[in-house]
Amino acid sequence: MSDAIPPKPRPEPSDDTRPYWEGVAAHRLLLQRCADCGRVRHYPRPLCDACHSFAVEWIEASGRASVHSWTVAHHPFHPAFKAELPYTLVTADLPEGVRMLARLRGMGPEALRVGLPLRIGFEDNGEGLTLPVFRPAD
Repeated sequence: MSDAIPPKPRPEPSDDTRPYWEGVAAHRLLLQRCADCGRVRHYPRPLCDACHSFAVEWIEASGRASVHSWTVAHHPFHPAFKAELPYTLVTADLPEGVRMLARLRGMGPEALRVGLPLRIGFEDNGEGLTLPVFRPAD
């Protein structure tokens, strides 16, 4: 049995998610909005859950968020993340009306509370992938 750590899983952009990932790579959080009824949605998907339209447009998020909930991971969901344990995942409410999940940076979980203001940041992982993260609001 090998002790080699497998590579981290990577997102595979589809036609529906490509604008999101291109935005994140440019350090911009883009959200889908239904071009028919105006409902904002996140995560990206092909169909509006409000009116069932396939028409979509992309808007840039404000960059603000507030804590909805969080969890501290002590067990890796994939072996490649074992060296990063423990880490904190935050579910945050965005003023655009959606929730988003991302890792917490710049503070420990003991400082979190529901409603705490956050800002969206971006981290380049050095392997050609950029991911959104949450940081304390300035």
